[in-house]
Amino acid sequence: MGVAMVGSTTSAHARTQTSDTTAAAASTAATSDFQQVTLAKGPDQVGEPMGLAVLPDGSALHSSRDGTVYHTTLDGLTDVAAKLSVYTHDEDGLQTIALDPHFAKNHWVYAYYAPKLDTPMSNAPDNGTAADFAPYKGYNQLSRFTFTGGKLDLSSEKKIMRVNTDRGQCCHVAGDMHFDGNGNLLLSTGDDSNPFASDGYDPIDRRPDRNPVYDAERSTANTNDLRGKLLRIKVHNDGTYTTPDGNLFPKGTPKTRPEIYAMGFRNPFRFNVDKKTGVVYLADYGPDAGSANPLRGPENTVEYDRITKAGYFGWPYCIGNNTPYTEYDFATGKSGKTFDCAHPVNDAPLNTGQQNLPPAQPAWIWNHYAGNPQFPQLGGQGAPMAGPVYQYDSSLNSSVKFPQSYDGKFFAYEFSRHWIKPITSDSDGKIQSIDTLTDGNDWAKLVEPIDTEFGPDGSLYVLDYGSAWFGGSLDAALYKIEYSPGDKAPTAVIKTDASSGKAPLAVQFDGTGSTDPENDKLTYAWDFDNDGKVDSTSPNPTFTYTSNGQYHAKLTVTDPSGRTGVAALLVTVGNTAPVLSFAQPPNGLTFKDGDQVAWKINVTDPDGTPVDCSKVQVNYSLGHDMHSHNLAQATGCSGTFSMTTAGHTDADDFYGIFTASYTDTSPTAGVPGLTGTTQIVLQPKGRQADFFRTQSGVQTSSDANAQGRVAVTSIDNGDWIEFDPYDLQGVSKIDFRAASSGSGGTIEVHTDAPDGPLVGTATVGATSGAYTTVSAPVTDPGGTHKLYFVFKGGSSDLFRLDSFTMS
Repeated sequence: MGVAMVGSTTSAHARTQTSDTTAAAASTAATSDFQQVTLAKGPDQVGEPMGLAVLPDGSALHSSRDGTVYHTTLDGLTDVAAKLSVYTHDEDGLQTIALDPHFAKNHWVYAYYAPKLDTPMSNAPDNGTAADFAPYKGYNQLSRFTFTGGKLDLSSEKKIMRVNTDRGQCCHVAGDMHFDGNGNLLLSTGDDSNPFASDGYDPIDRRPDRNPVYDAERSTANTNDLRGKLLRIKVHNDGTYTTPDGNLFPKGTPKTRPEIYAMGFRNPFRFNVDKKTGVVYLADYGPDAGSANPLRGPENTVEYDRITKAGYFGWPYCIGNNTPYTEYDFATGKSGKTFDCAHPVNDAPLNTGQQNLPPAQPAWIWNHYAGNPQFPQLGGQGAPMAGPVYQYDSSLNSSVKFPQSYDGKFFAYEFSRHWIKPITSDSDGKIQSIDTLTDGNDWAKLVEPIDTEFGPDGSLYVLDYGSAWFGGSLDAALYKIEYSPGDKAPTAVIKTDASSGKAPLAVQFDGTGSTDPENDKLTYAWDFDNDGKVDSTSPNPTFTYTSNGQYHAKLTVTDPSGRTGVAALLVTVGNTAPVLSFAQPPNGLTFKDGDQVAWKINVTDPDGTPVDCSKVQVNYSLGHDMHSHNLAQATGCSGTFSMTTAGHTDADDFYGIFTASYTDTSPTAGVPGLTGTTQIVLQPKGRQADFFRTQSGVQTSSDANAQGRVAVTSIDNGDWIEFDPYDLQGVSKIDFRAASSGSGGTIEVHTDAPDGPLVGTATVGATSGAYTTVSAPVTDPGGTHKLYFVFKGGSSDLFRLDSFTMS
């Protein structure tokens, strides 16, 4: 099956708007004046999205973590430009790409990736000796390639710089790249540290037999190490580089690296440079502590840093508004004094740099999962992203460029909360306004935006990771956000009953899902083999491909005003994509920390080509809130994962994710192999009630006596909350933690609908407002279902519900 959606305002029929018209509209821009245009969508066209670079002609290069680089044109035609060989354990792989400032002349593209090397694909040990950790020593590579003829020439690689890393453990690669106005290349790197054994605080485990990845002092706080940094270099034509003046440590300073511009970052996943002012806006992901602890440190904190000069930004000793962590001995479990943010000292055994560090710089904006009253417009945050600064060009003749009212604004966005918020500040960084372009659920439908960049036409390109982790997401996409007041372009949508198979391949196309914002009647024009000729004007034609190869099938829809939308889909003839499914465990299985969960993958190649189980890749990752960490990786059609909650507690909204993928061997010469993927979710046995998926009638309220300090409240007769997916295999009862100030009520457990089959009931009696545990014996209905907890009782405000545990 296949689906593609693209809208476009760049055809010959698109109206032209002069710069004067745009300027006049600047003061009246509203979110309803924007539209979202899809250029590429789905795993075949974007893979597992990571990095984005927009070319001068408006086409885009975008990368997948598995090493694939895609090239997408404004007509929605996507081809593979290159496939780098990369190491993909945990979060490693191809991180990001960037264009040279003189790309129009030299066609140079930069990539930051993890070369495959000979690193074992197994997990590195948590404890051992230097010899045990040695096989997992690796590096990430900054390289330059030439882009020509729609392809990235891998033979043209210039290897510029290595960043040494410890492999085989999660996490924090970061890896964003941009050029400043002076032509210097800036690269962000993560602290390459495992955050999951530190209770959500800073990883500073100095035990001598511990894997180095558990001590971030060796990397981000190390002046002689390139990790956890913002690096700044000048790359020369021959691929060598020098360091410009103004970096943190002049060349030749003992125990330092001159490439370092700023340091003390945890996972600076996205940053951007205002080329006009030189200011760097950098977003840094923070740890997951649910609450502050005077013996350890502050609660979860994320940052936006506004960097105007070289400096140290605190991690792992200080965070946010220079809130310090506390010294902690992981061997004894005892805490010491708090760190001195004004005079930080790195005396860790693994530190190879200077002990006395520059004073820690406070964040420009800092936030928490629950929000920060100083920045109420941002709400709660867990995954901040630093987007571009818009530079309005009055001379640019573009019908879709952002208006002048956005000039100079920094576009912050959120991976897990979906929004894009332009921020205005003065020359000193004082915030003047925080606006909302989209909350991700309004006129724009964003799932998890992972990269953004303004294009040459003044529109905002958005690469969206999608809802499925580690590839295979049907809603992963590349979009354009265009300023389009008045009549808007239609969106073309293609659905097919097949997108691959042996010749002759008859494909049923369906374009009836195409839409027009004004609900105008659309006309259809199909080009099934991208030869420039219209093959059909039917909304749902059938076409038979008789020759092997790959074909771009393109649909153009046109509204009565002549505005068009275009969608394209790649059809492969001569090979059929493999089909994968988990035979075990079932989707929605419940687990607890330490469980051994066996998995088995069914792989079918419809062409009859033998399946090579050694090439089936299976990942276990832990989803938390709206982000995920890859914790284990294996190859084969069967195996076992040791489940870990990685330091998360029942107060955290976490879940397990099993993902499997397999690339077949094409039976037809000249036709590429195809990849099939599948994914299931495993649920923790204990969960906070306020982590429901949907609800009817209830509210959530702060409650100091609730385990996660939030409870489900305002519960009346007939209200419900829903969780999905769940398989009750091995579950005989559900314990609910509830409190009632009145006579109480009952909790009915239904499957698939609020009035679906009843599998259990718990009674909540009068508890005088105190929390107590009540049990619902349940009968496993078999299979995977939605679970509805339906509340019944005679009076309003029956009880408060804190959490539930399955056993």
